[in-house]
Amino acid sequence: MDTAVVSETDPDVMLFRVLRDDGTADPGVDHGMTDAVALRAYFEMRRLRALDARMILLQRQGRVGFYGAATGQEAVPIASGLALAKQDWVFPALREQSVMLVRGYPLRDYIGQVFGNAADNLKGRQPPSHQAGKAVHQVSWSPVIGPQIPQAVGAAMAMRMAKRRPHEIAVGYCGDGATSQPDFHAAMNFAGVFKAPVVIICQNNHWSISVPTAKQTASRTIAIKARAYGMPGVRVDGNDVLAVYKVLRDAFACARSGGGPTFVEAVTYRMGAHTTSDDPKLYRSDSEVEAWAKKDPIDRLRRYLEARGLMDDARDTKLEADASAEIVSIIREVEELAAPSLASMFDDVYAELPWNLREQKAALESGPRAPKH
Repeated sequence: MDTAVVSETDPDVMLFRVLRDDGTADPGVDHGMTDAVALRAYFEMRRLRALDARMILLQRQGRVGFYGAATGQEAVPIASGLALAKQDWVFPALREQSVMLVRGYPLRDYIGQVFGNAADNLKGRQPPSHQAGKAVHQVSWSPVIGPQIPQAVGAAMAMRMAKRRPHEIAVGYCGDGATSQPDFHAAMNFAGVFKAPVVIICQNNHWSISVPTAKQTASRTIAIKARAYGMPGVRVDGNDVLAVYKVLRDAFACARSGGGPTFVEAVTYRMGAHTTSDDPKLYRSDSEVEAWAKKDPIDRLRRYLEARGLMDDARDTKLEADASAEIVSIIREVEELAAPSLASMFDDVYAELPWNLREQKAALESGPRAPKH
């Protein structure tokens, strides 16, 4: 594309922001986030960061096997959870599991899945940090890059065909690296052609594990890719929870009203490692991390709340203490539980067990038999 015809005011090129660096909000933007919702967002973001820090510590101590933190990227999942309706379905990538916590999923069950023991509603069948919950309409993500995007589009089409009321939508998430995968392009094309009631959100955290964004796409922005598929693309400051909330509410409303899909690029940064199996010091500089630390989404929201007289040191200290106490208490309870029962391997596979599996389950439950002589 000839860059001369691309306007810097185009939503897929410009970076939409609400919060200024000093914590005040642009008075010219109606972001739609009330003080009550902003305080809820702050609590959820603080709790998520405390949870991530604690779980990483447990992994380093050998008490859990794996964990993927969202440190520095809390604004997108938390804003998503606050903007979604109860009936909507979520297809997350690695750093959006916490959407389900905002929508009412119990923290005990969330932590239990990381341990994979009797507290795990998934019965230990998924790797750690692969939470899912039917009650909150969220499926598990896959370690393979990108398959959740066509799944979200397909689910959205099924919702439309079922003509359910109130209107349901689907939301699919991906990272910047996934936009170079075939699944992304197939899903975007299908969504654009059939006007699927779906919103696809890319968290551009600048690193596809160890590959920088500039080395995996020549596109001027990631949001601009939406043009090729006939849908709106919006580029938003992913560390500005008010801006993300505004963009997602508008995109969700468009999909819900029959206006078709929207592609959102949330520009953010992964402050920590890709997962606990990664060492980011091998491929990026400390100065880069330090520069992004000054744009921390939690710090920016706190300055906004302070400017409005809604937060101070005493309230913040209590909030952090309460969140930490809740997390520690649940970990202490969950960690002592036994592994899932062996008999649970027969659950959730068939609506009615076939005869051969019924026999195997009965044999397992009856215990070992003495050998015949």
